[in-house]
Amino acid sequence: MTKKRRSAKKLKIGVVDTMFARFDMGAAARAELEECPGYGTKFKVVSTTVPGFKDLAVAAMNLIEQQGCSIVVALGMPGSAPIDKQCAHEASMGIMQAQLLTATPILEVFVHEDEADEPIVLRRLFENRSRQHARNAYWMLFEPEQLSQRAGRGIRQGFGDAGPLGDD
Repeated sequence: MTKKRRSAKKLKIGVVDTMFARFDMGAAARAELEECPGYGTKFKVVSTTVPGFKDLAVAAMNLIEQQGCSIVVALGMPGSAPIDKQCAHEASMGIMQAQLLTATPILEVFVHEDEADEPIVLRRLFENRSRQHARNAYWMLFEPEQLSQRAGRGIRQGFGDAGPLGDD
């Protein structure tokens, strides 16, 4: 899509979240998008909630095919049991397939329940990862140079950055 065409039509960014997550990831993503330049004029947010992360792929496809979203942020929380990790992998495969079928980016944003032991750390992780991926979606549509400037720098979404490899 050319820049001229983008400016003529208000784009849509989709946000799909789940009831199962222990934090309102969708609210954090929407709040971040509302802070982006052009919210309401260049783009709007279309949002939906599904029961769990295995429902994200179809909901994301619906936001793309029925609501006309140009990109979707899919947010969910796999639990800590081994079966949850297996289901998260399968949900991730579904999200990848939905991207291929629609030729539209769907940013998978999973926070695994066992990524942090302390509730305050886990809450901060939910908030940061949700917001940072929402900002990535905005950059992908409107400011791709922001991503290029950060390439190879070991930047993470959620926890602290890993940093680039040194020359030593």
